[in-house]
Amino acid sequence: MFFVSLLIEGSLAGLLYALVATAFVVVYKASRVINFALGEWVMVAAILVAMGNNVLGLGLAGALAFGCIGMAVLAWVFNTIALNRLVGQPLIAVLMVTLGLGVLLRGLGQLLFSDVPRDIPLPLPTEPFVLAGLYVPGDKLAAAALAAVATALMAWFMQRSRSGVALRAIADDQKVAMALGIDVNRYVTLAWCLSGALCVMAGSLWTFIIGSGFGMGLVGLKIFPIVIIGGLDSIGGAIIAAVMIGLIESLATGYLEPILGSGCGLLAAYIALIVMLTVRPYGLFGERRVDRV
Repeated sequence: MFFVSLLIEGSLAGLLYALVATAFVVVYKASRVINFALGEWVMVAAILVAMGNNVLGLGLAGALAFGCIGMAVLAWVFNTIALNRLVGQPLIAVLMVTLGLGVLLRGLGQLLFSDVPRDIPLPLPTEPFVLAGLYVPGDKLAAAALAAVATALMAWFMQRSRSGVALRAIADDQKVAMALGIDVNRYVTLAWCLSGALCVMAGSLWTFIIGSGFGMGLVGLKIFPIVIIGGLDSIGGAIIAAVMIGLIESLATGYLEPILGSGCGLLAAYIALIVMLTVRPYGLFGERRVDRV
């Protein structure tokens, strides 16, 4: 029963990881930018929702809308001021900019929003459910269900909507997409805004389950193994890898931490990452790109 309970906990955590990983993949598919500030984006999104609900008194719906608008503004400013000026520059320059953005957001968050109450009350059940004799936390189950729905909707949007088709065309070849009349800058900005909206959902659910805090920025450390194992440009791969990492972390925490100490869950995830990079560097469902010269 202990093993089954660990599997359930890992699966529920994996669905939440999948939501954040999808935010990463959406940006990478459109702009080929690896957002190392993803954890800080989730942190800022949660702070904005908490401020809208607890300080501005907008109510839950208004607070979520306020968070989405704030993240859209952040995405537009970052894309306009930073990324557009780095077109054609070495990849390391873009990576360093996202790292710098993460440090900046963490510092500004502590400086400007340290007094903002962090709780986000969501109308979700908190009573545990009894499943095959096991008690499953109601809040985690409801949050995982919402995360799964949001992830599925984003996957549908990328596959079926007109904007999703344009984003996938940009991901395949930006020059050809521009030749076909697609406004690359507008759609790349849209991808960053969608990523921000997903961070709002993820930050709100994360806060509801485990509480908020500036340490939420560390969630990005859990996401990078997921997106690399699943494939940097595959939403389906990110979902499968997120559940896998959730299970690995849960089992390592349950069985190894009592023996080896804390941190085994995160360590096990990075061991899985190293194995994947050795066996299949482009991930489970990532595209193997061949450059012809």
